[in-house]
Amino acid sequence: MYEDINKLVVFQKAHILVLEIYKITRHFPREEQYGLMSQMKRAAVSIPSNIAEGRARGSTKEYKRFLLIARGSLEELKYQIYLSKDLEFINQAQYEELITKIDQVGRMLNGLVKKLGG
Repeated sequence: MYEDINKLVVFQKAHILVLEIYKITRHFPREEQYGLMSQMKRAAVSIPSNIAEGRARGSTKEYKRFLLIARGSLEELKYQIYLSKDLEFINQAQYEELITKIDQVGRMLNGLVKKLGG
């Protein structure tokens, strides 16, 4: 349970997603700095943060609870990306790429939760 978090593939993929969100939101309108842009960054960062925190808690029950929180943040981010597309802050190709990454992280989170008995 205490192996290096960086070796966990779902953590790696979630970290890459955070980097993508930071990169893509640089091009959002300035007035969104404290609105949608900030919310997207917060939701994205919450995903690997909760994976790491849950793993560090030392109990399977706590780990699963934090993985479920990460999954909730992932769904929040998924909507925010959808909204970003509809507001034309990102294009269709960017949207599809991000959704593909989100879906991959989601499947991995679900698999990990099931593996832990949930």
